[in-house]
Amino acid sequence: MSSHFYFIQNYVTGLYRQLMQYLLSLMILCISISSYAKGVYQSNTDFLNEIFKNDVPRTEVLWLLGDIKKGAEKILGEKPAQLRIRYWQKQQQTAWILEEVGKEKLITVGLLIKNNQLHQIKVLAFRESRGWEVKEAFFLDQFHQVKLTPELSLNQSIDCISGATLSVRALKKLARLALFYHMKIIAKNNV
Repeated sequence: MSSHFYFIQNYVTGLYRQLMQYLLSLMILCISISSYAKGVYQSNTDFLNEIFKNDVPRTEVLWLLGDIKKGAEKILGEKPAQLRIRYWQKQQQTAWILEEVGKEKLITVGLLIKNNQLHQIKVLAFRESRGWEVKEAFFLDQFHQVKLTPELSLNQSIDCISGATLSVRALKKLARLALFYHMKIIAKNNV
């Protein structure tokens, strides 16, 4: 009888160890995925060097006053946090590095506008624990050549990502802002 008891006890102890090893492995995997999602993917300087082929124009400033401030408020749904925005311009193209809160933390995005169309959008830094899929090409490709309507919305629909709704919303706002700011800069230069 005692040999059966020891057999069962050893069997249960072995199962318990395997279960604990499995749970520990699962925890390590979850932590590593979370840390993969967060981080700086490209510096602001590297983004600007990439899009301007190492010939970055001087930094310009757009003051958020009057109709520019009102348009930004309409897009953001609140007053902009800054009074001025830095940008870079070369002929009819402008580059913007903008930030917006996803759920709780800032997402930093680089945007290049050419001919009143979004030419490139790139997540430079992502600090949230969820929603990191917005940095992937399968999502960002939807923004290529998108334009701003007179109602300050995008002229194409952007598909959402399940579990990343707030991050998607943040990127859509930033795309709208960059297009809106670009239109104001080009209009001012053509006067």
